[in-house]
Amino acid sequence: MAYFDNAATTFPKPECVYLAMDQFYRQNGGNAGRGQYALAANAGALIADTRKRIQNLLLAPAKQVIFAPSATIALNMILQGVISTGIRNVYISPFEHNAVTRTLHHFEVQGMITVRQLPVKDNLEYDFERIKYQFDKDRPDLLVLSHASNVIGLIAPVKELCVLAKNYGAVTAVDMAQTAGLVDLNLGLEVFDFAVFAGHKTLYGPTGLSGFLMKPDFPLPPVLFGGTGYDSANQDMPNSLPERYEMGTINISGMAGLNAALQWIEETTMEVIRQREQENRERLLSIINEYSFLTIVGNRPDQNYVGIVSCLMDDISSDSAGGIFEERDIAVRTGLQCAPLAHQFLGTYPAGTIRFSVNYFTNEEDFLALKKALDDIEANL
Repeated sequence: MAYFDNAATTFPKPECVYLAMDQFYRQNGGNAGRGQYALAANAGALIADTRKRIQNLLLAPAKQVIFAPSATIALNMILQGVISTGIRNVYISPFEHNAVTRTLHHFEVQGMITVRQLPVKDNLEYDFERIKYQFDKDRPDLLVLSHASNVIGLIAPVKELCVLAKNYGAVTAVDMAQTAGLVDLNLGLEVFDFAVFAGHKTLYGPTGLSGFLMKPDFPLPPVLFGGTGYDSANQDMPNSLPERYEMGTINISGMAGLNAALQWIEETTMEVIRQREQENRERLLSIINEYSFLTIVGNRPDQNYVGIVSCLMDDISSDSAGGIFEERDIAVRTGLQCAPLAHQFLGTYPAGTIRFSVNYFTNEEDFLALKKALDDIEANL
């Protein structure tokens, strides 16, 4: 199967990821922080090294790395924790994932917060003049932004938006599920309070291990509780980091895979990975543009994107199109991609789009298979 669903999870992974995970459980397998023997110590050292590699990769040596089972759980920990401090006015972009919007909706229907969308122009530029007017009228308490849309791949000017929000004293949180390890962003800057990463996407690690970076002095109340292997007599969660937010057993085999993936990114370099993905996106665009029955959505030459392209098919719904591609061994994502607000903004709601997404490993065989499939679809329309 030709794989064009890398926005869901990158595949394949670097070979070193598979080897590291297999080797870890064959040679180690201990639980970090739950014993004083060598296997536990090895697991603890692996976690500490992975934490340090994420800090270095994301240019944030002074930020604390917190691991979580998924980016969705990481976002919930941040949003629920911040909202519990009494914030009221929340601003989001039109491109947020349900991991953000459903969490905020839960609190909005209870009357605890008000959620407002940032205005974006038809040319997909953020309207800073109107945003400033919004902020003057209703001062932001929290700004939550996807660094890149998981529907069309559009990269948002998150630094500039967070700088503006900080002028009003807002808490800022950036969802980097589609960009961490791929798009350069200096998370060491003070304008970023939180940033979420998904280990299985652009970090090229396995599923089941993600997390977030945070300012170590930010008073984030915990929303999940349990054993940490530390200060066990105390029935309150520890005040120390990262123990305050990391309860239960961490996915240590996943940690071995993520650690190997981070080493691969360091050796390959983010710049090379980004360039390869951009070249593959251009190749994808050139193929799709050959077929008149496909219409690309939300792509403008004056904007920056990650390796995602969404399109519509003439006279065929996106959901039906998914089966058509699957029959021809092409893996794509169809429908709303867990981002209904983005589709409302783009005018593709409620049917959604056909989403193709490439990565560093997408190769000519994949593109030839896609072209063959599209030729066959065209012949049978």
